[in-house]
Amino acid sequence: MGWGLHDDLERQKRACPGTRQQKTESLAPLSTDAAASVCKIRLSMTAPITPTVGVAWADSARHAAFDAWLAPLAEKHQLLPATLRPASADASFRRYLRLDRSDGSSLIVMDAPPDKEDCAPFAKVQGLMNQAGLCVPQILDWDAGHGFMLLSDLGGQTVIEALNPEKPQDAEAWYRSAVEVLLDWQLASKAGNTGALPLYDETLLRRELQLFPDWYIAKHRQFTLDDKQQALLGKTFDQIVAHNLQAPCVYVHRDFMMRNLMQPVASGAPLGVLDFQDAVYGPITYDIASLLRDAFISWEEDFIIDITIRYWEKARKAGLVGANSAGGWGDDFGEFYRGVEWMGLQRHLKVAGIFARLTLRDGKPKYLADAPRFIHYIRSTCNRYRALGPFLKLIDEIEGIQTQVGYAYGRM
Repeated sequence: MGWGLHDDLERQKRACPGTRQQKTESLAPLSTDAAASVCKIRLSMTAPITPTVGVAWADSARHAAFDAWLAPLAEKHQLLPATLRPASADASFRRYLRLDRSDGSSLIVMDAPPDKEDCAPFAKVQGLMNQAGLCVPQILDWDAGHGFMLLSDLGGQTVIEALNPEKPQDAEAWYRSAVEVLLDWQLASKAGNTGALPLYDETLLRRELQLFPDWYIAKHRQFTLDDKQQALLGKTFDQIVAHNLQAPCVYVHRDFMMRNLMQPVASGAPLGVLDFQDAVYGPITYDIASLLRDAFISWEEDFIIDITIRYWEKARKAGLVGANSAGGWGDDFGEFYRGVEWMGLQRHLKVAGIFARLTLRDGKPKYLADAPRFIHYIRSTCNRYRALGPFLKLIDEIEGIQTQVGYAYGRM
């Protein structure tokens, strides 16, 4: 997720840098003095490496491997190893560190133990987003064997830090910018899954949904479903999957929300995009649902509908949905919005299960503290559609809530 506020944003003078082509030049013979300098450098490289401080390492061998990897990069990128400090950690076993440079800027280190995290998807999606023109961290060095990656720094302030739920008028410009980024990402896949991302298909949809009964219901709420309730859950999951597979497919970030979007570090620069390593190719409704039904901030319905309409109009004009799209789905906003709500329901059930797992298995209780937000999202969606009425009653029984049903879209 976002890299946190460990630096003054004013120190970050660059926008999102592009990749640079390195020129290859012919090498002239070394002079005697130059050869002597090379010998000194080689001798210095065999000297003991001073261990970095500022961050904790559970594994001393990994710490040593990190220092050995960083040593030659420090001179190349004018890094100041003594400034190493945490930038952020996310819900996985991956963490990010920040290093200052001698020119006052900074770089980011990804620390992803290869026995727990695979950096290859990050590198692959980073390349696709680069091609799509998105502002993403540039990969400056990658030790695949140890899971260390040196990245450009997109700054220290996420967009969510600029938002206030009580002032939606101030948030509108941020969300319009986010919509533009999202459309650029989706348009890059208009020709199909050319990036060969994993498919967000029925198998993955069902695997995600199963996190809710396995971790939230059984382990967090310690609620045992009887046979009738199990059957109801299965029927509801069938409905959710069927609805979500109707939407056309595009590249999906899969965690597109304001906590993973960075404020521009220069005037006129686009929003930076982080935490994209789990990207897939799947329903176009997913990322807009994720953006507007955020895991960490909530908005009133009128604001959500307004931004969704703006997004839908642009997506329809671009031929991603509607009459000009390949399948013609979503030409009516009511149809599109229902698709977003059913996709949102999928995400909320999944995330509630993941947050329970992060707390109970991985010892990260801060995530489960946001579970009530997702239960509210789930209940709100179920309360709109008659077909989800029985599932709403089950949710309320699990949560100990007195059910009051009023359908906004009774035709469903």
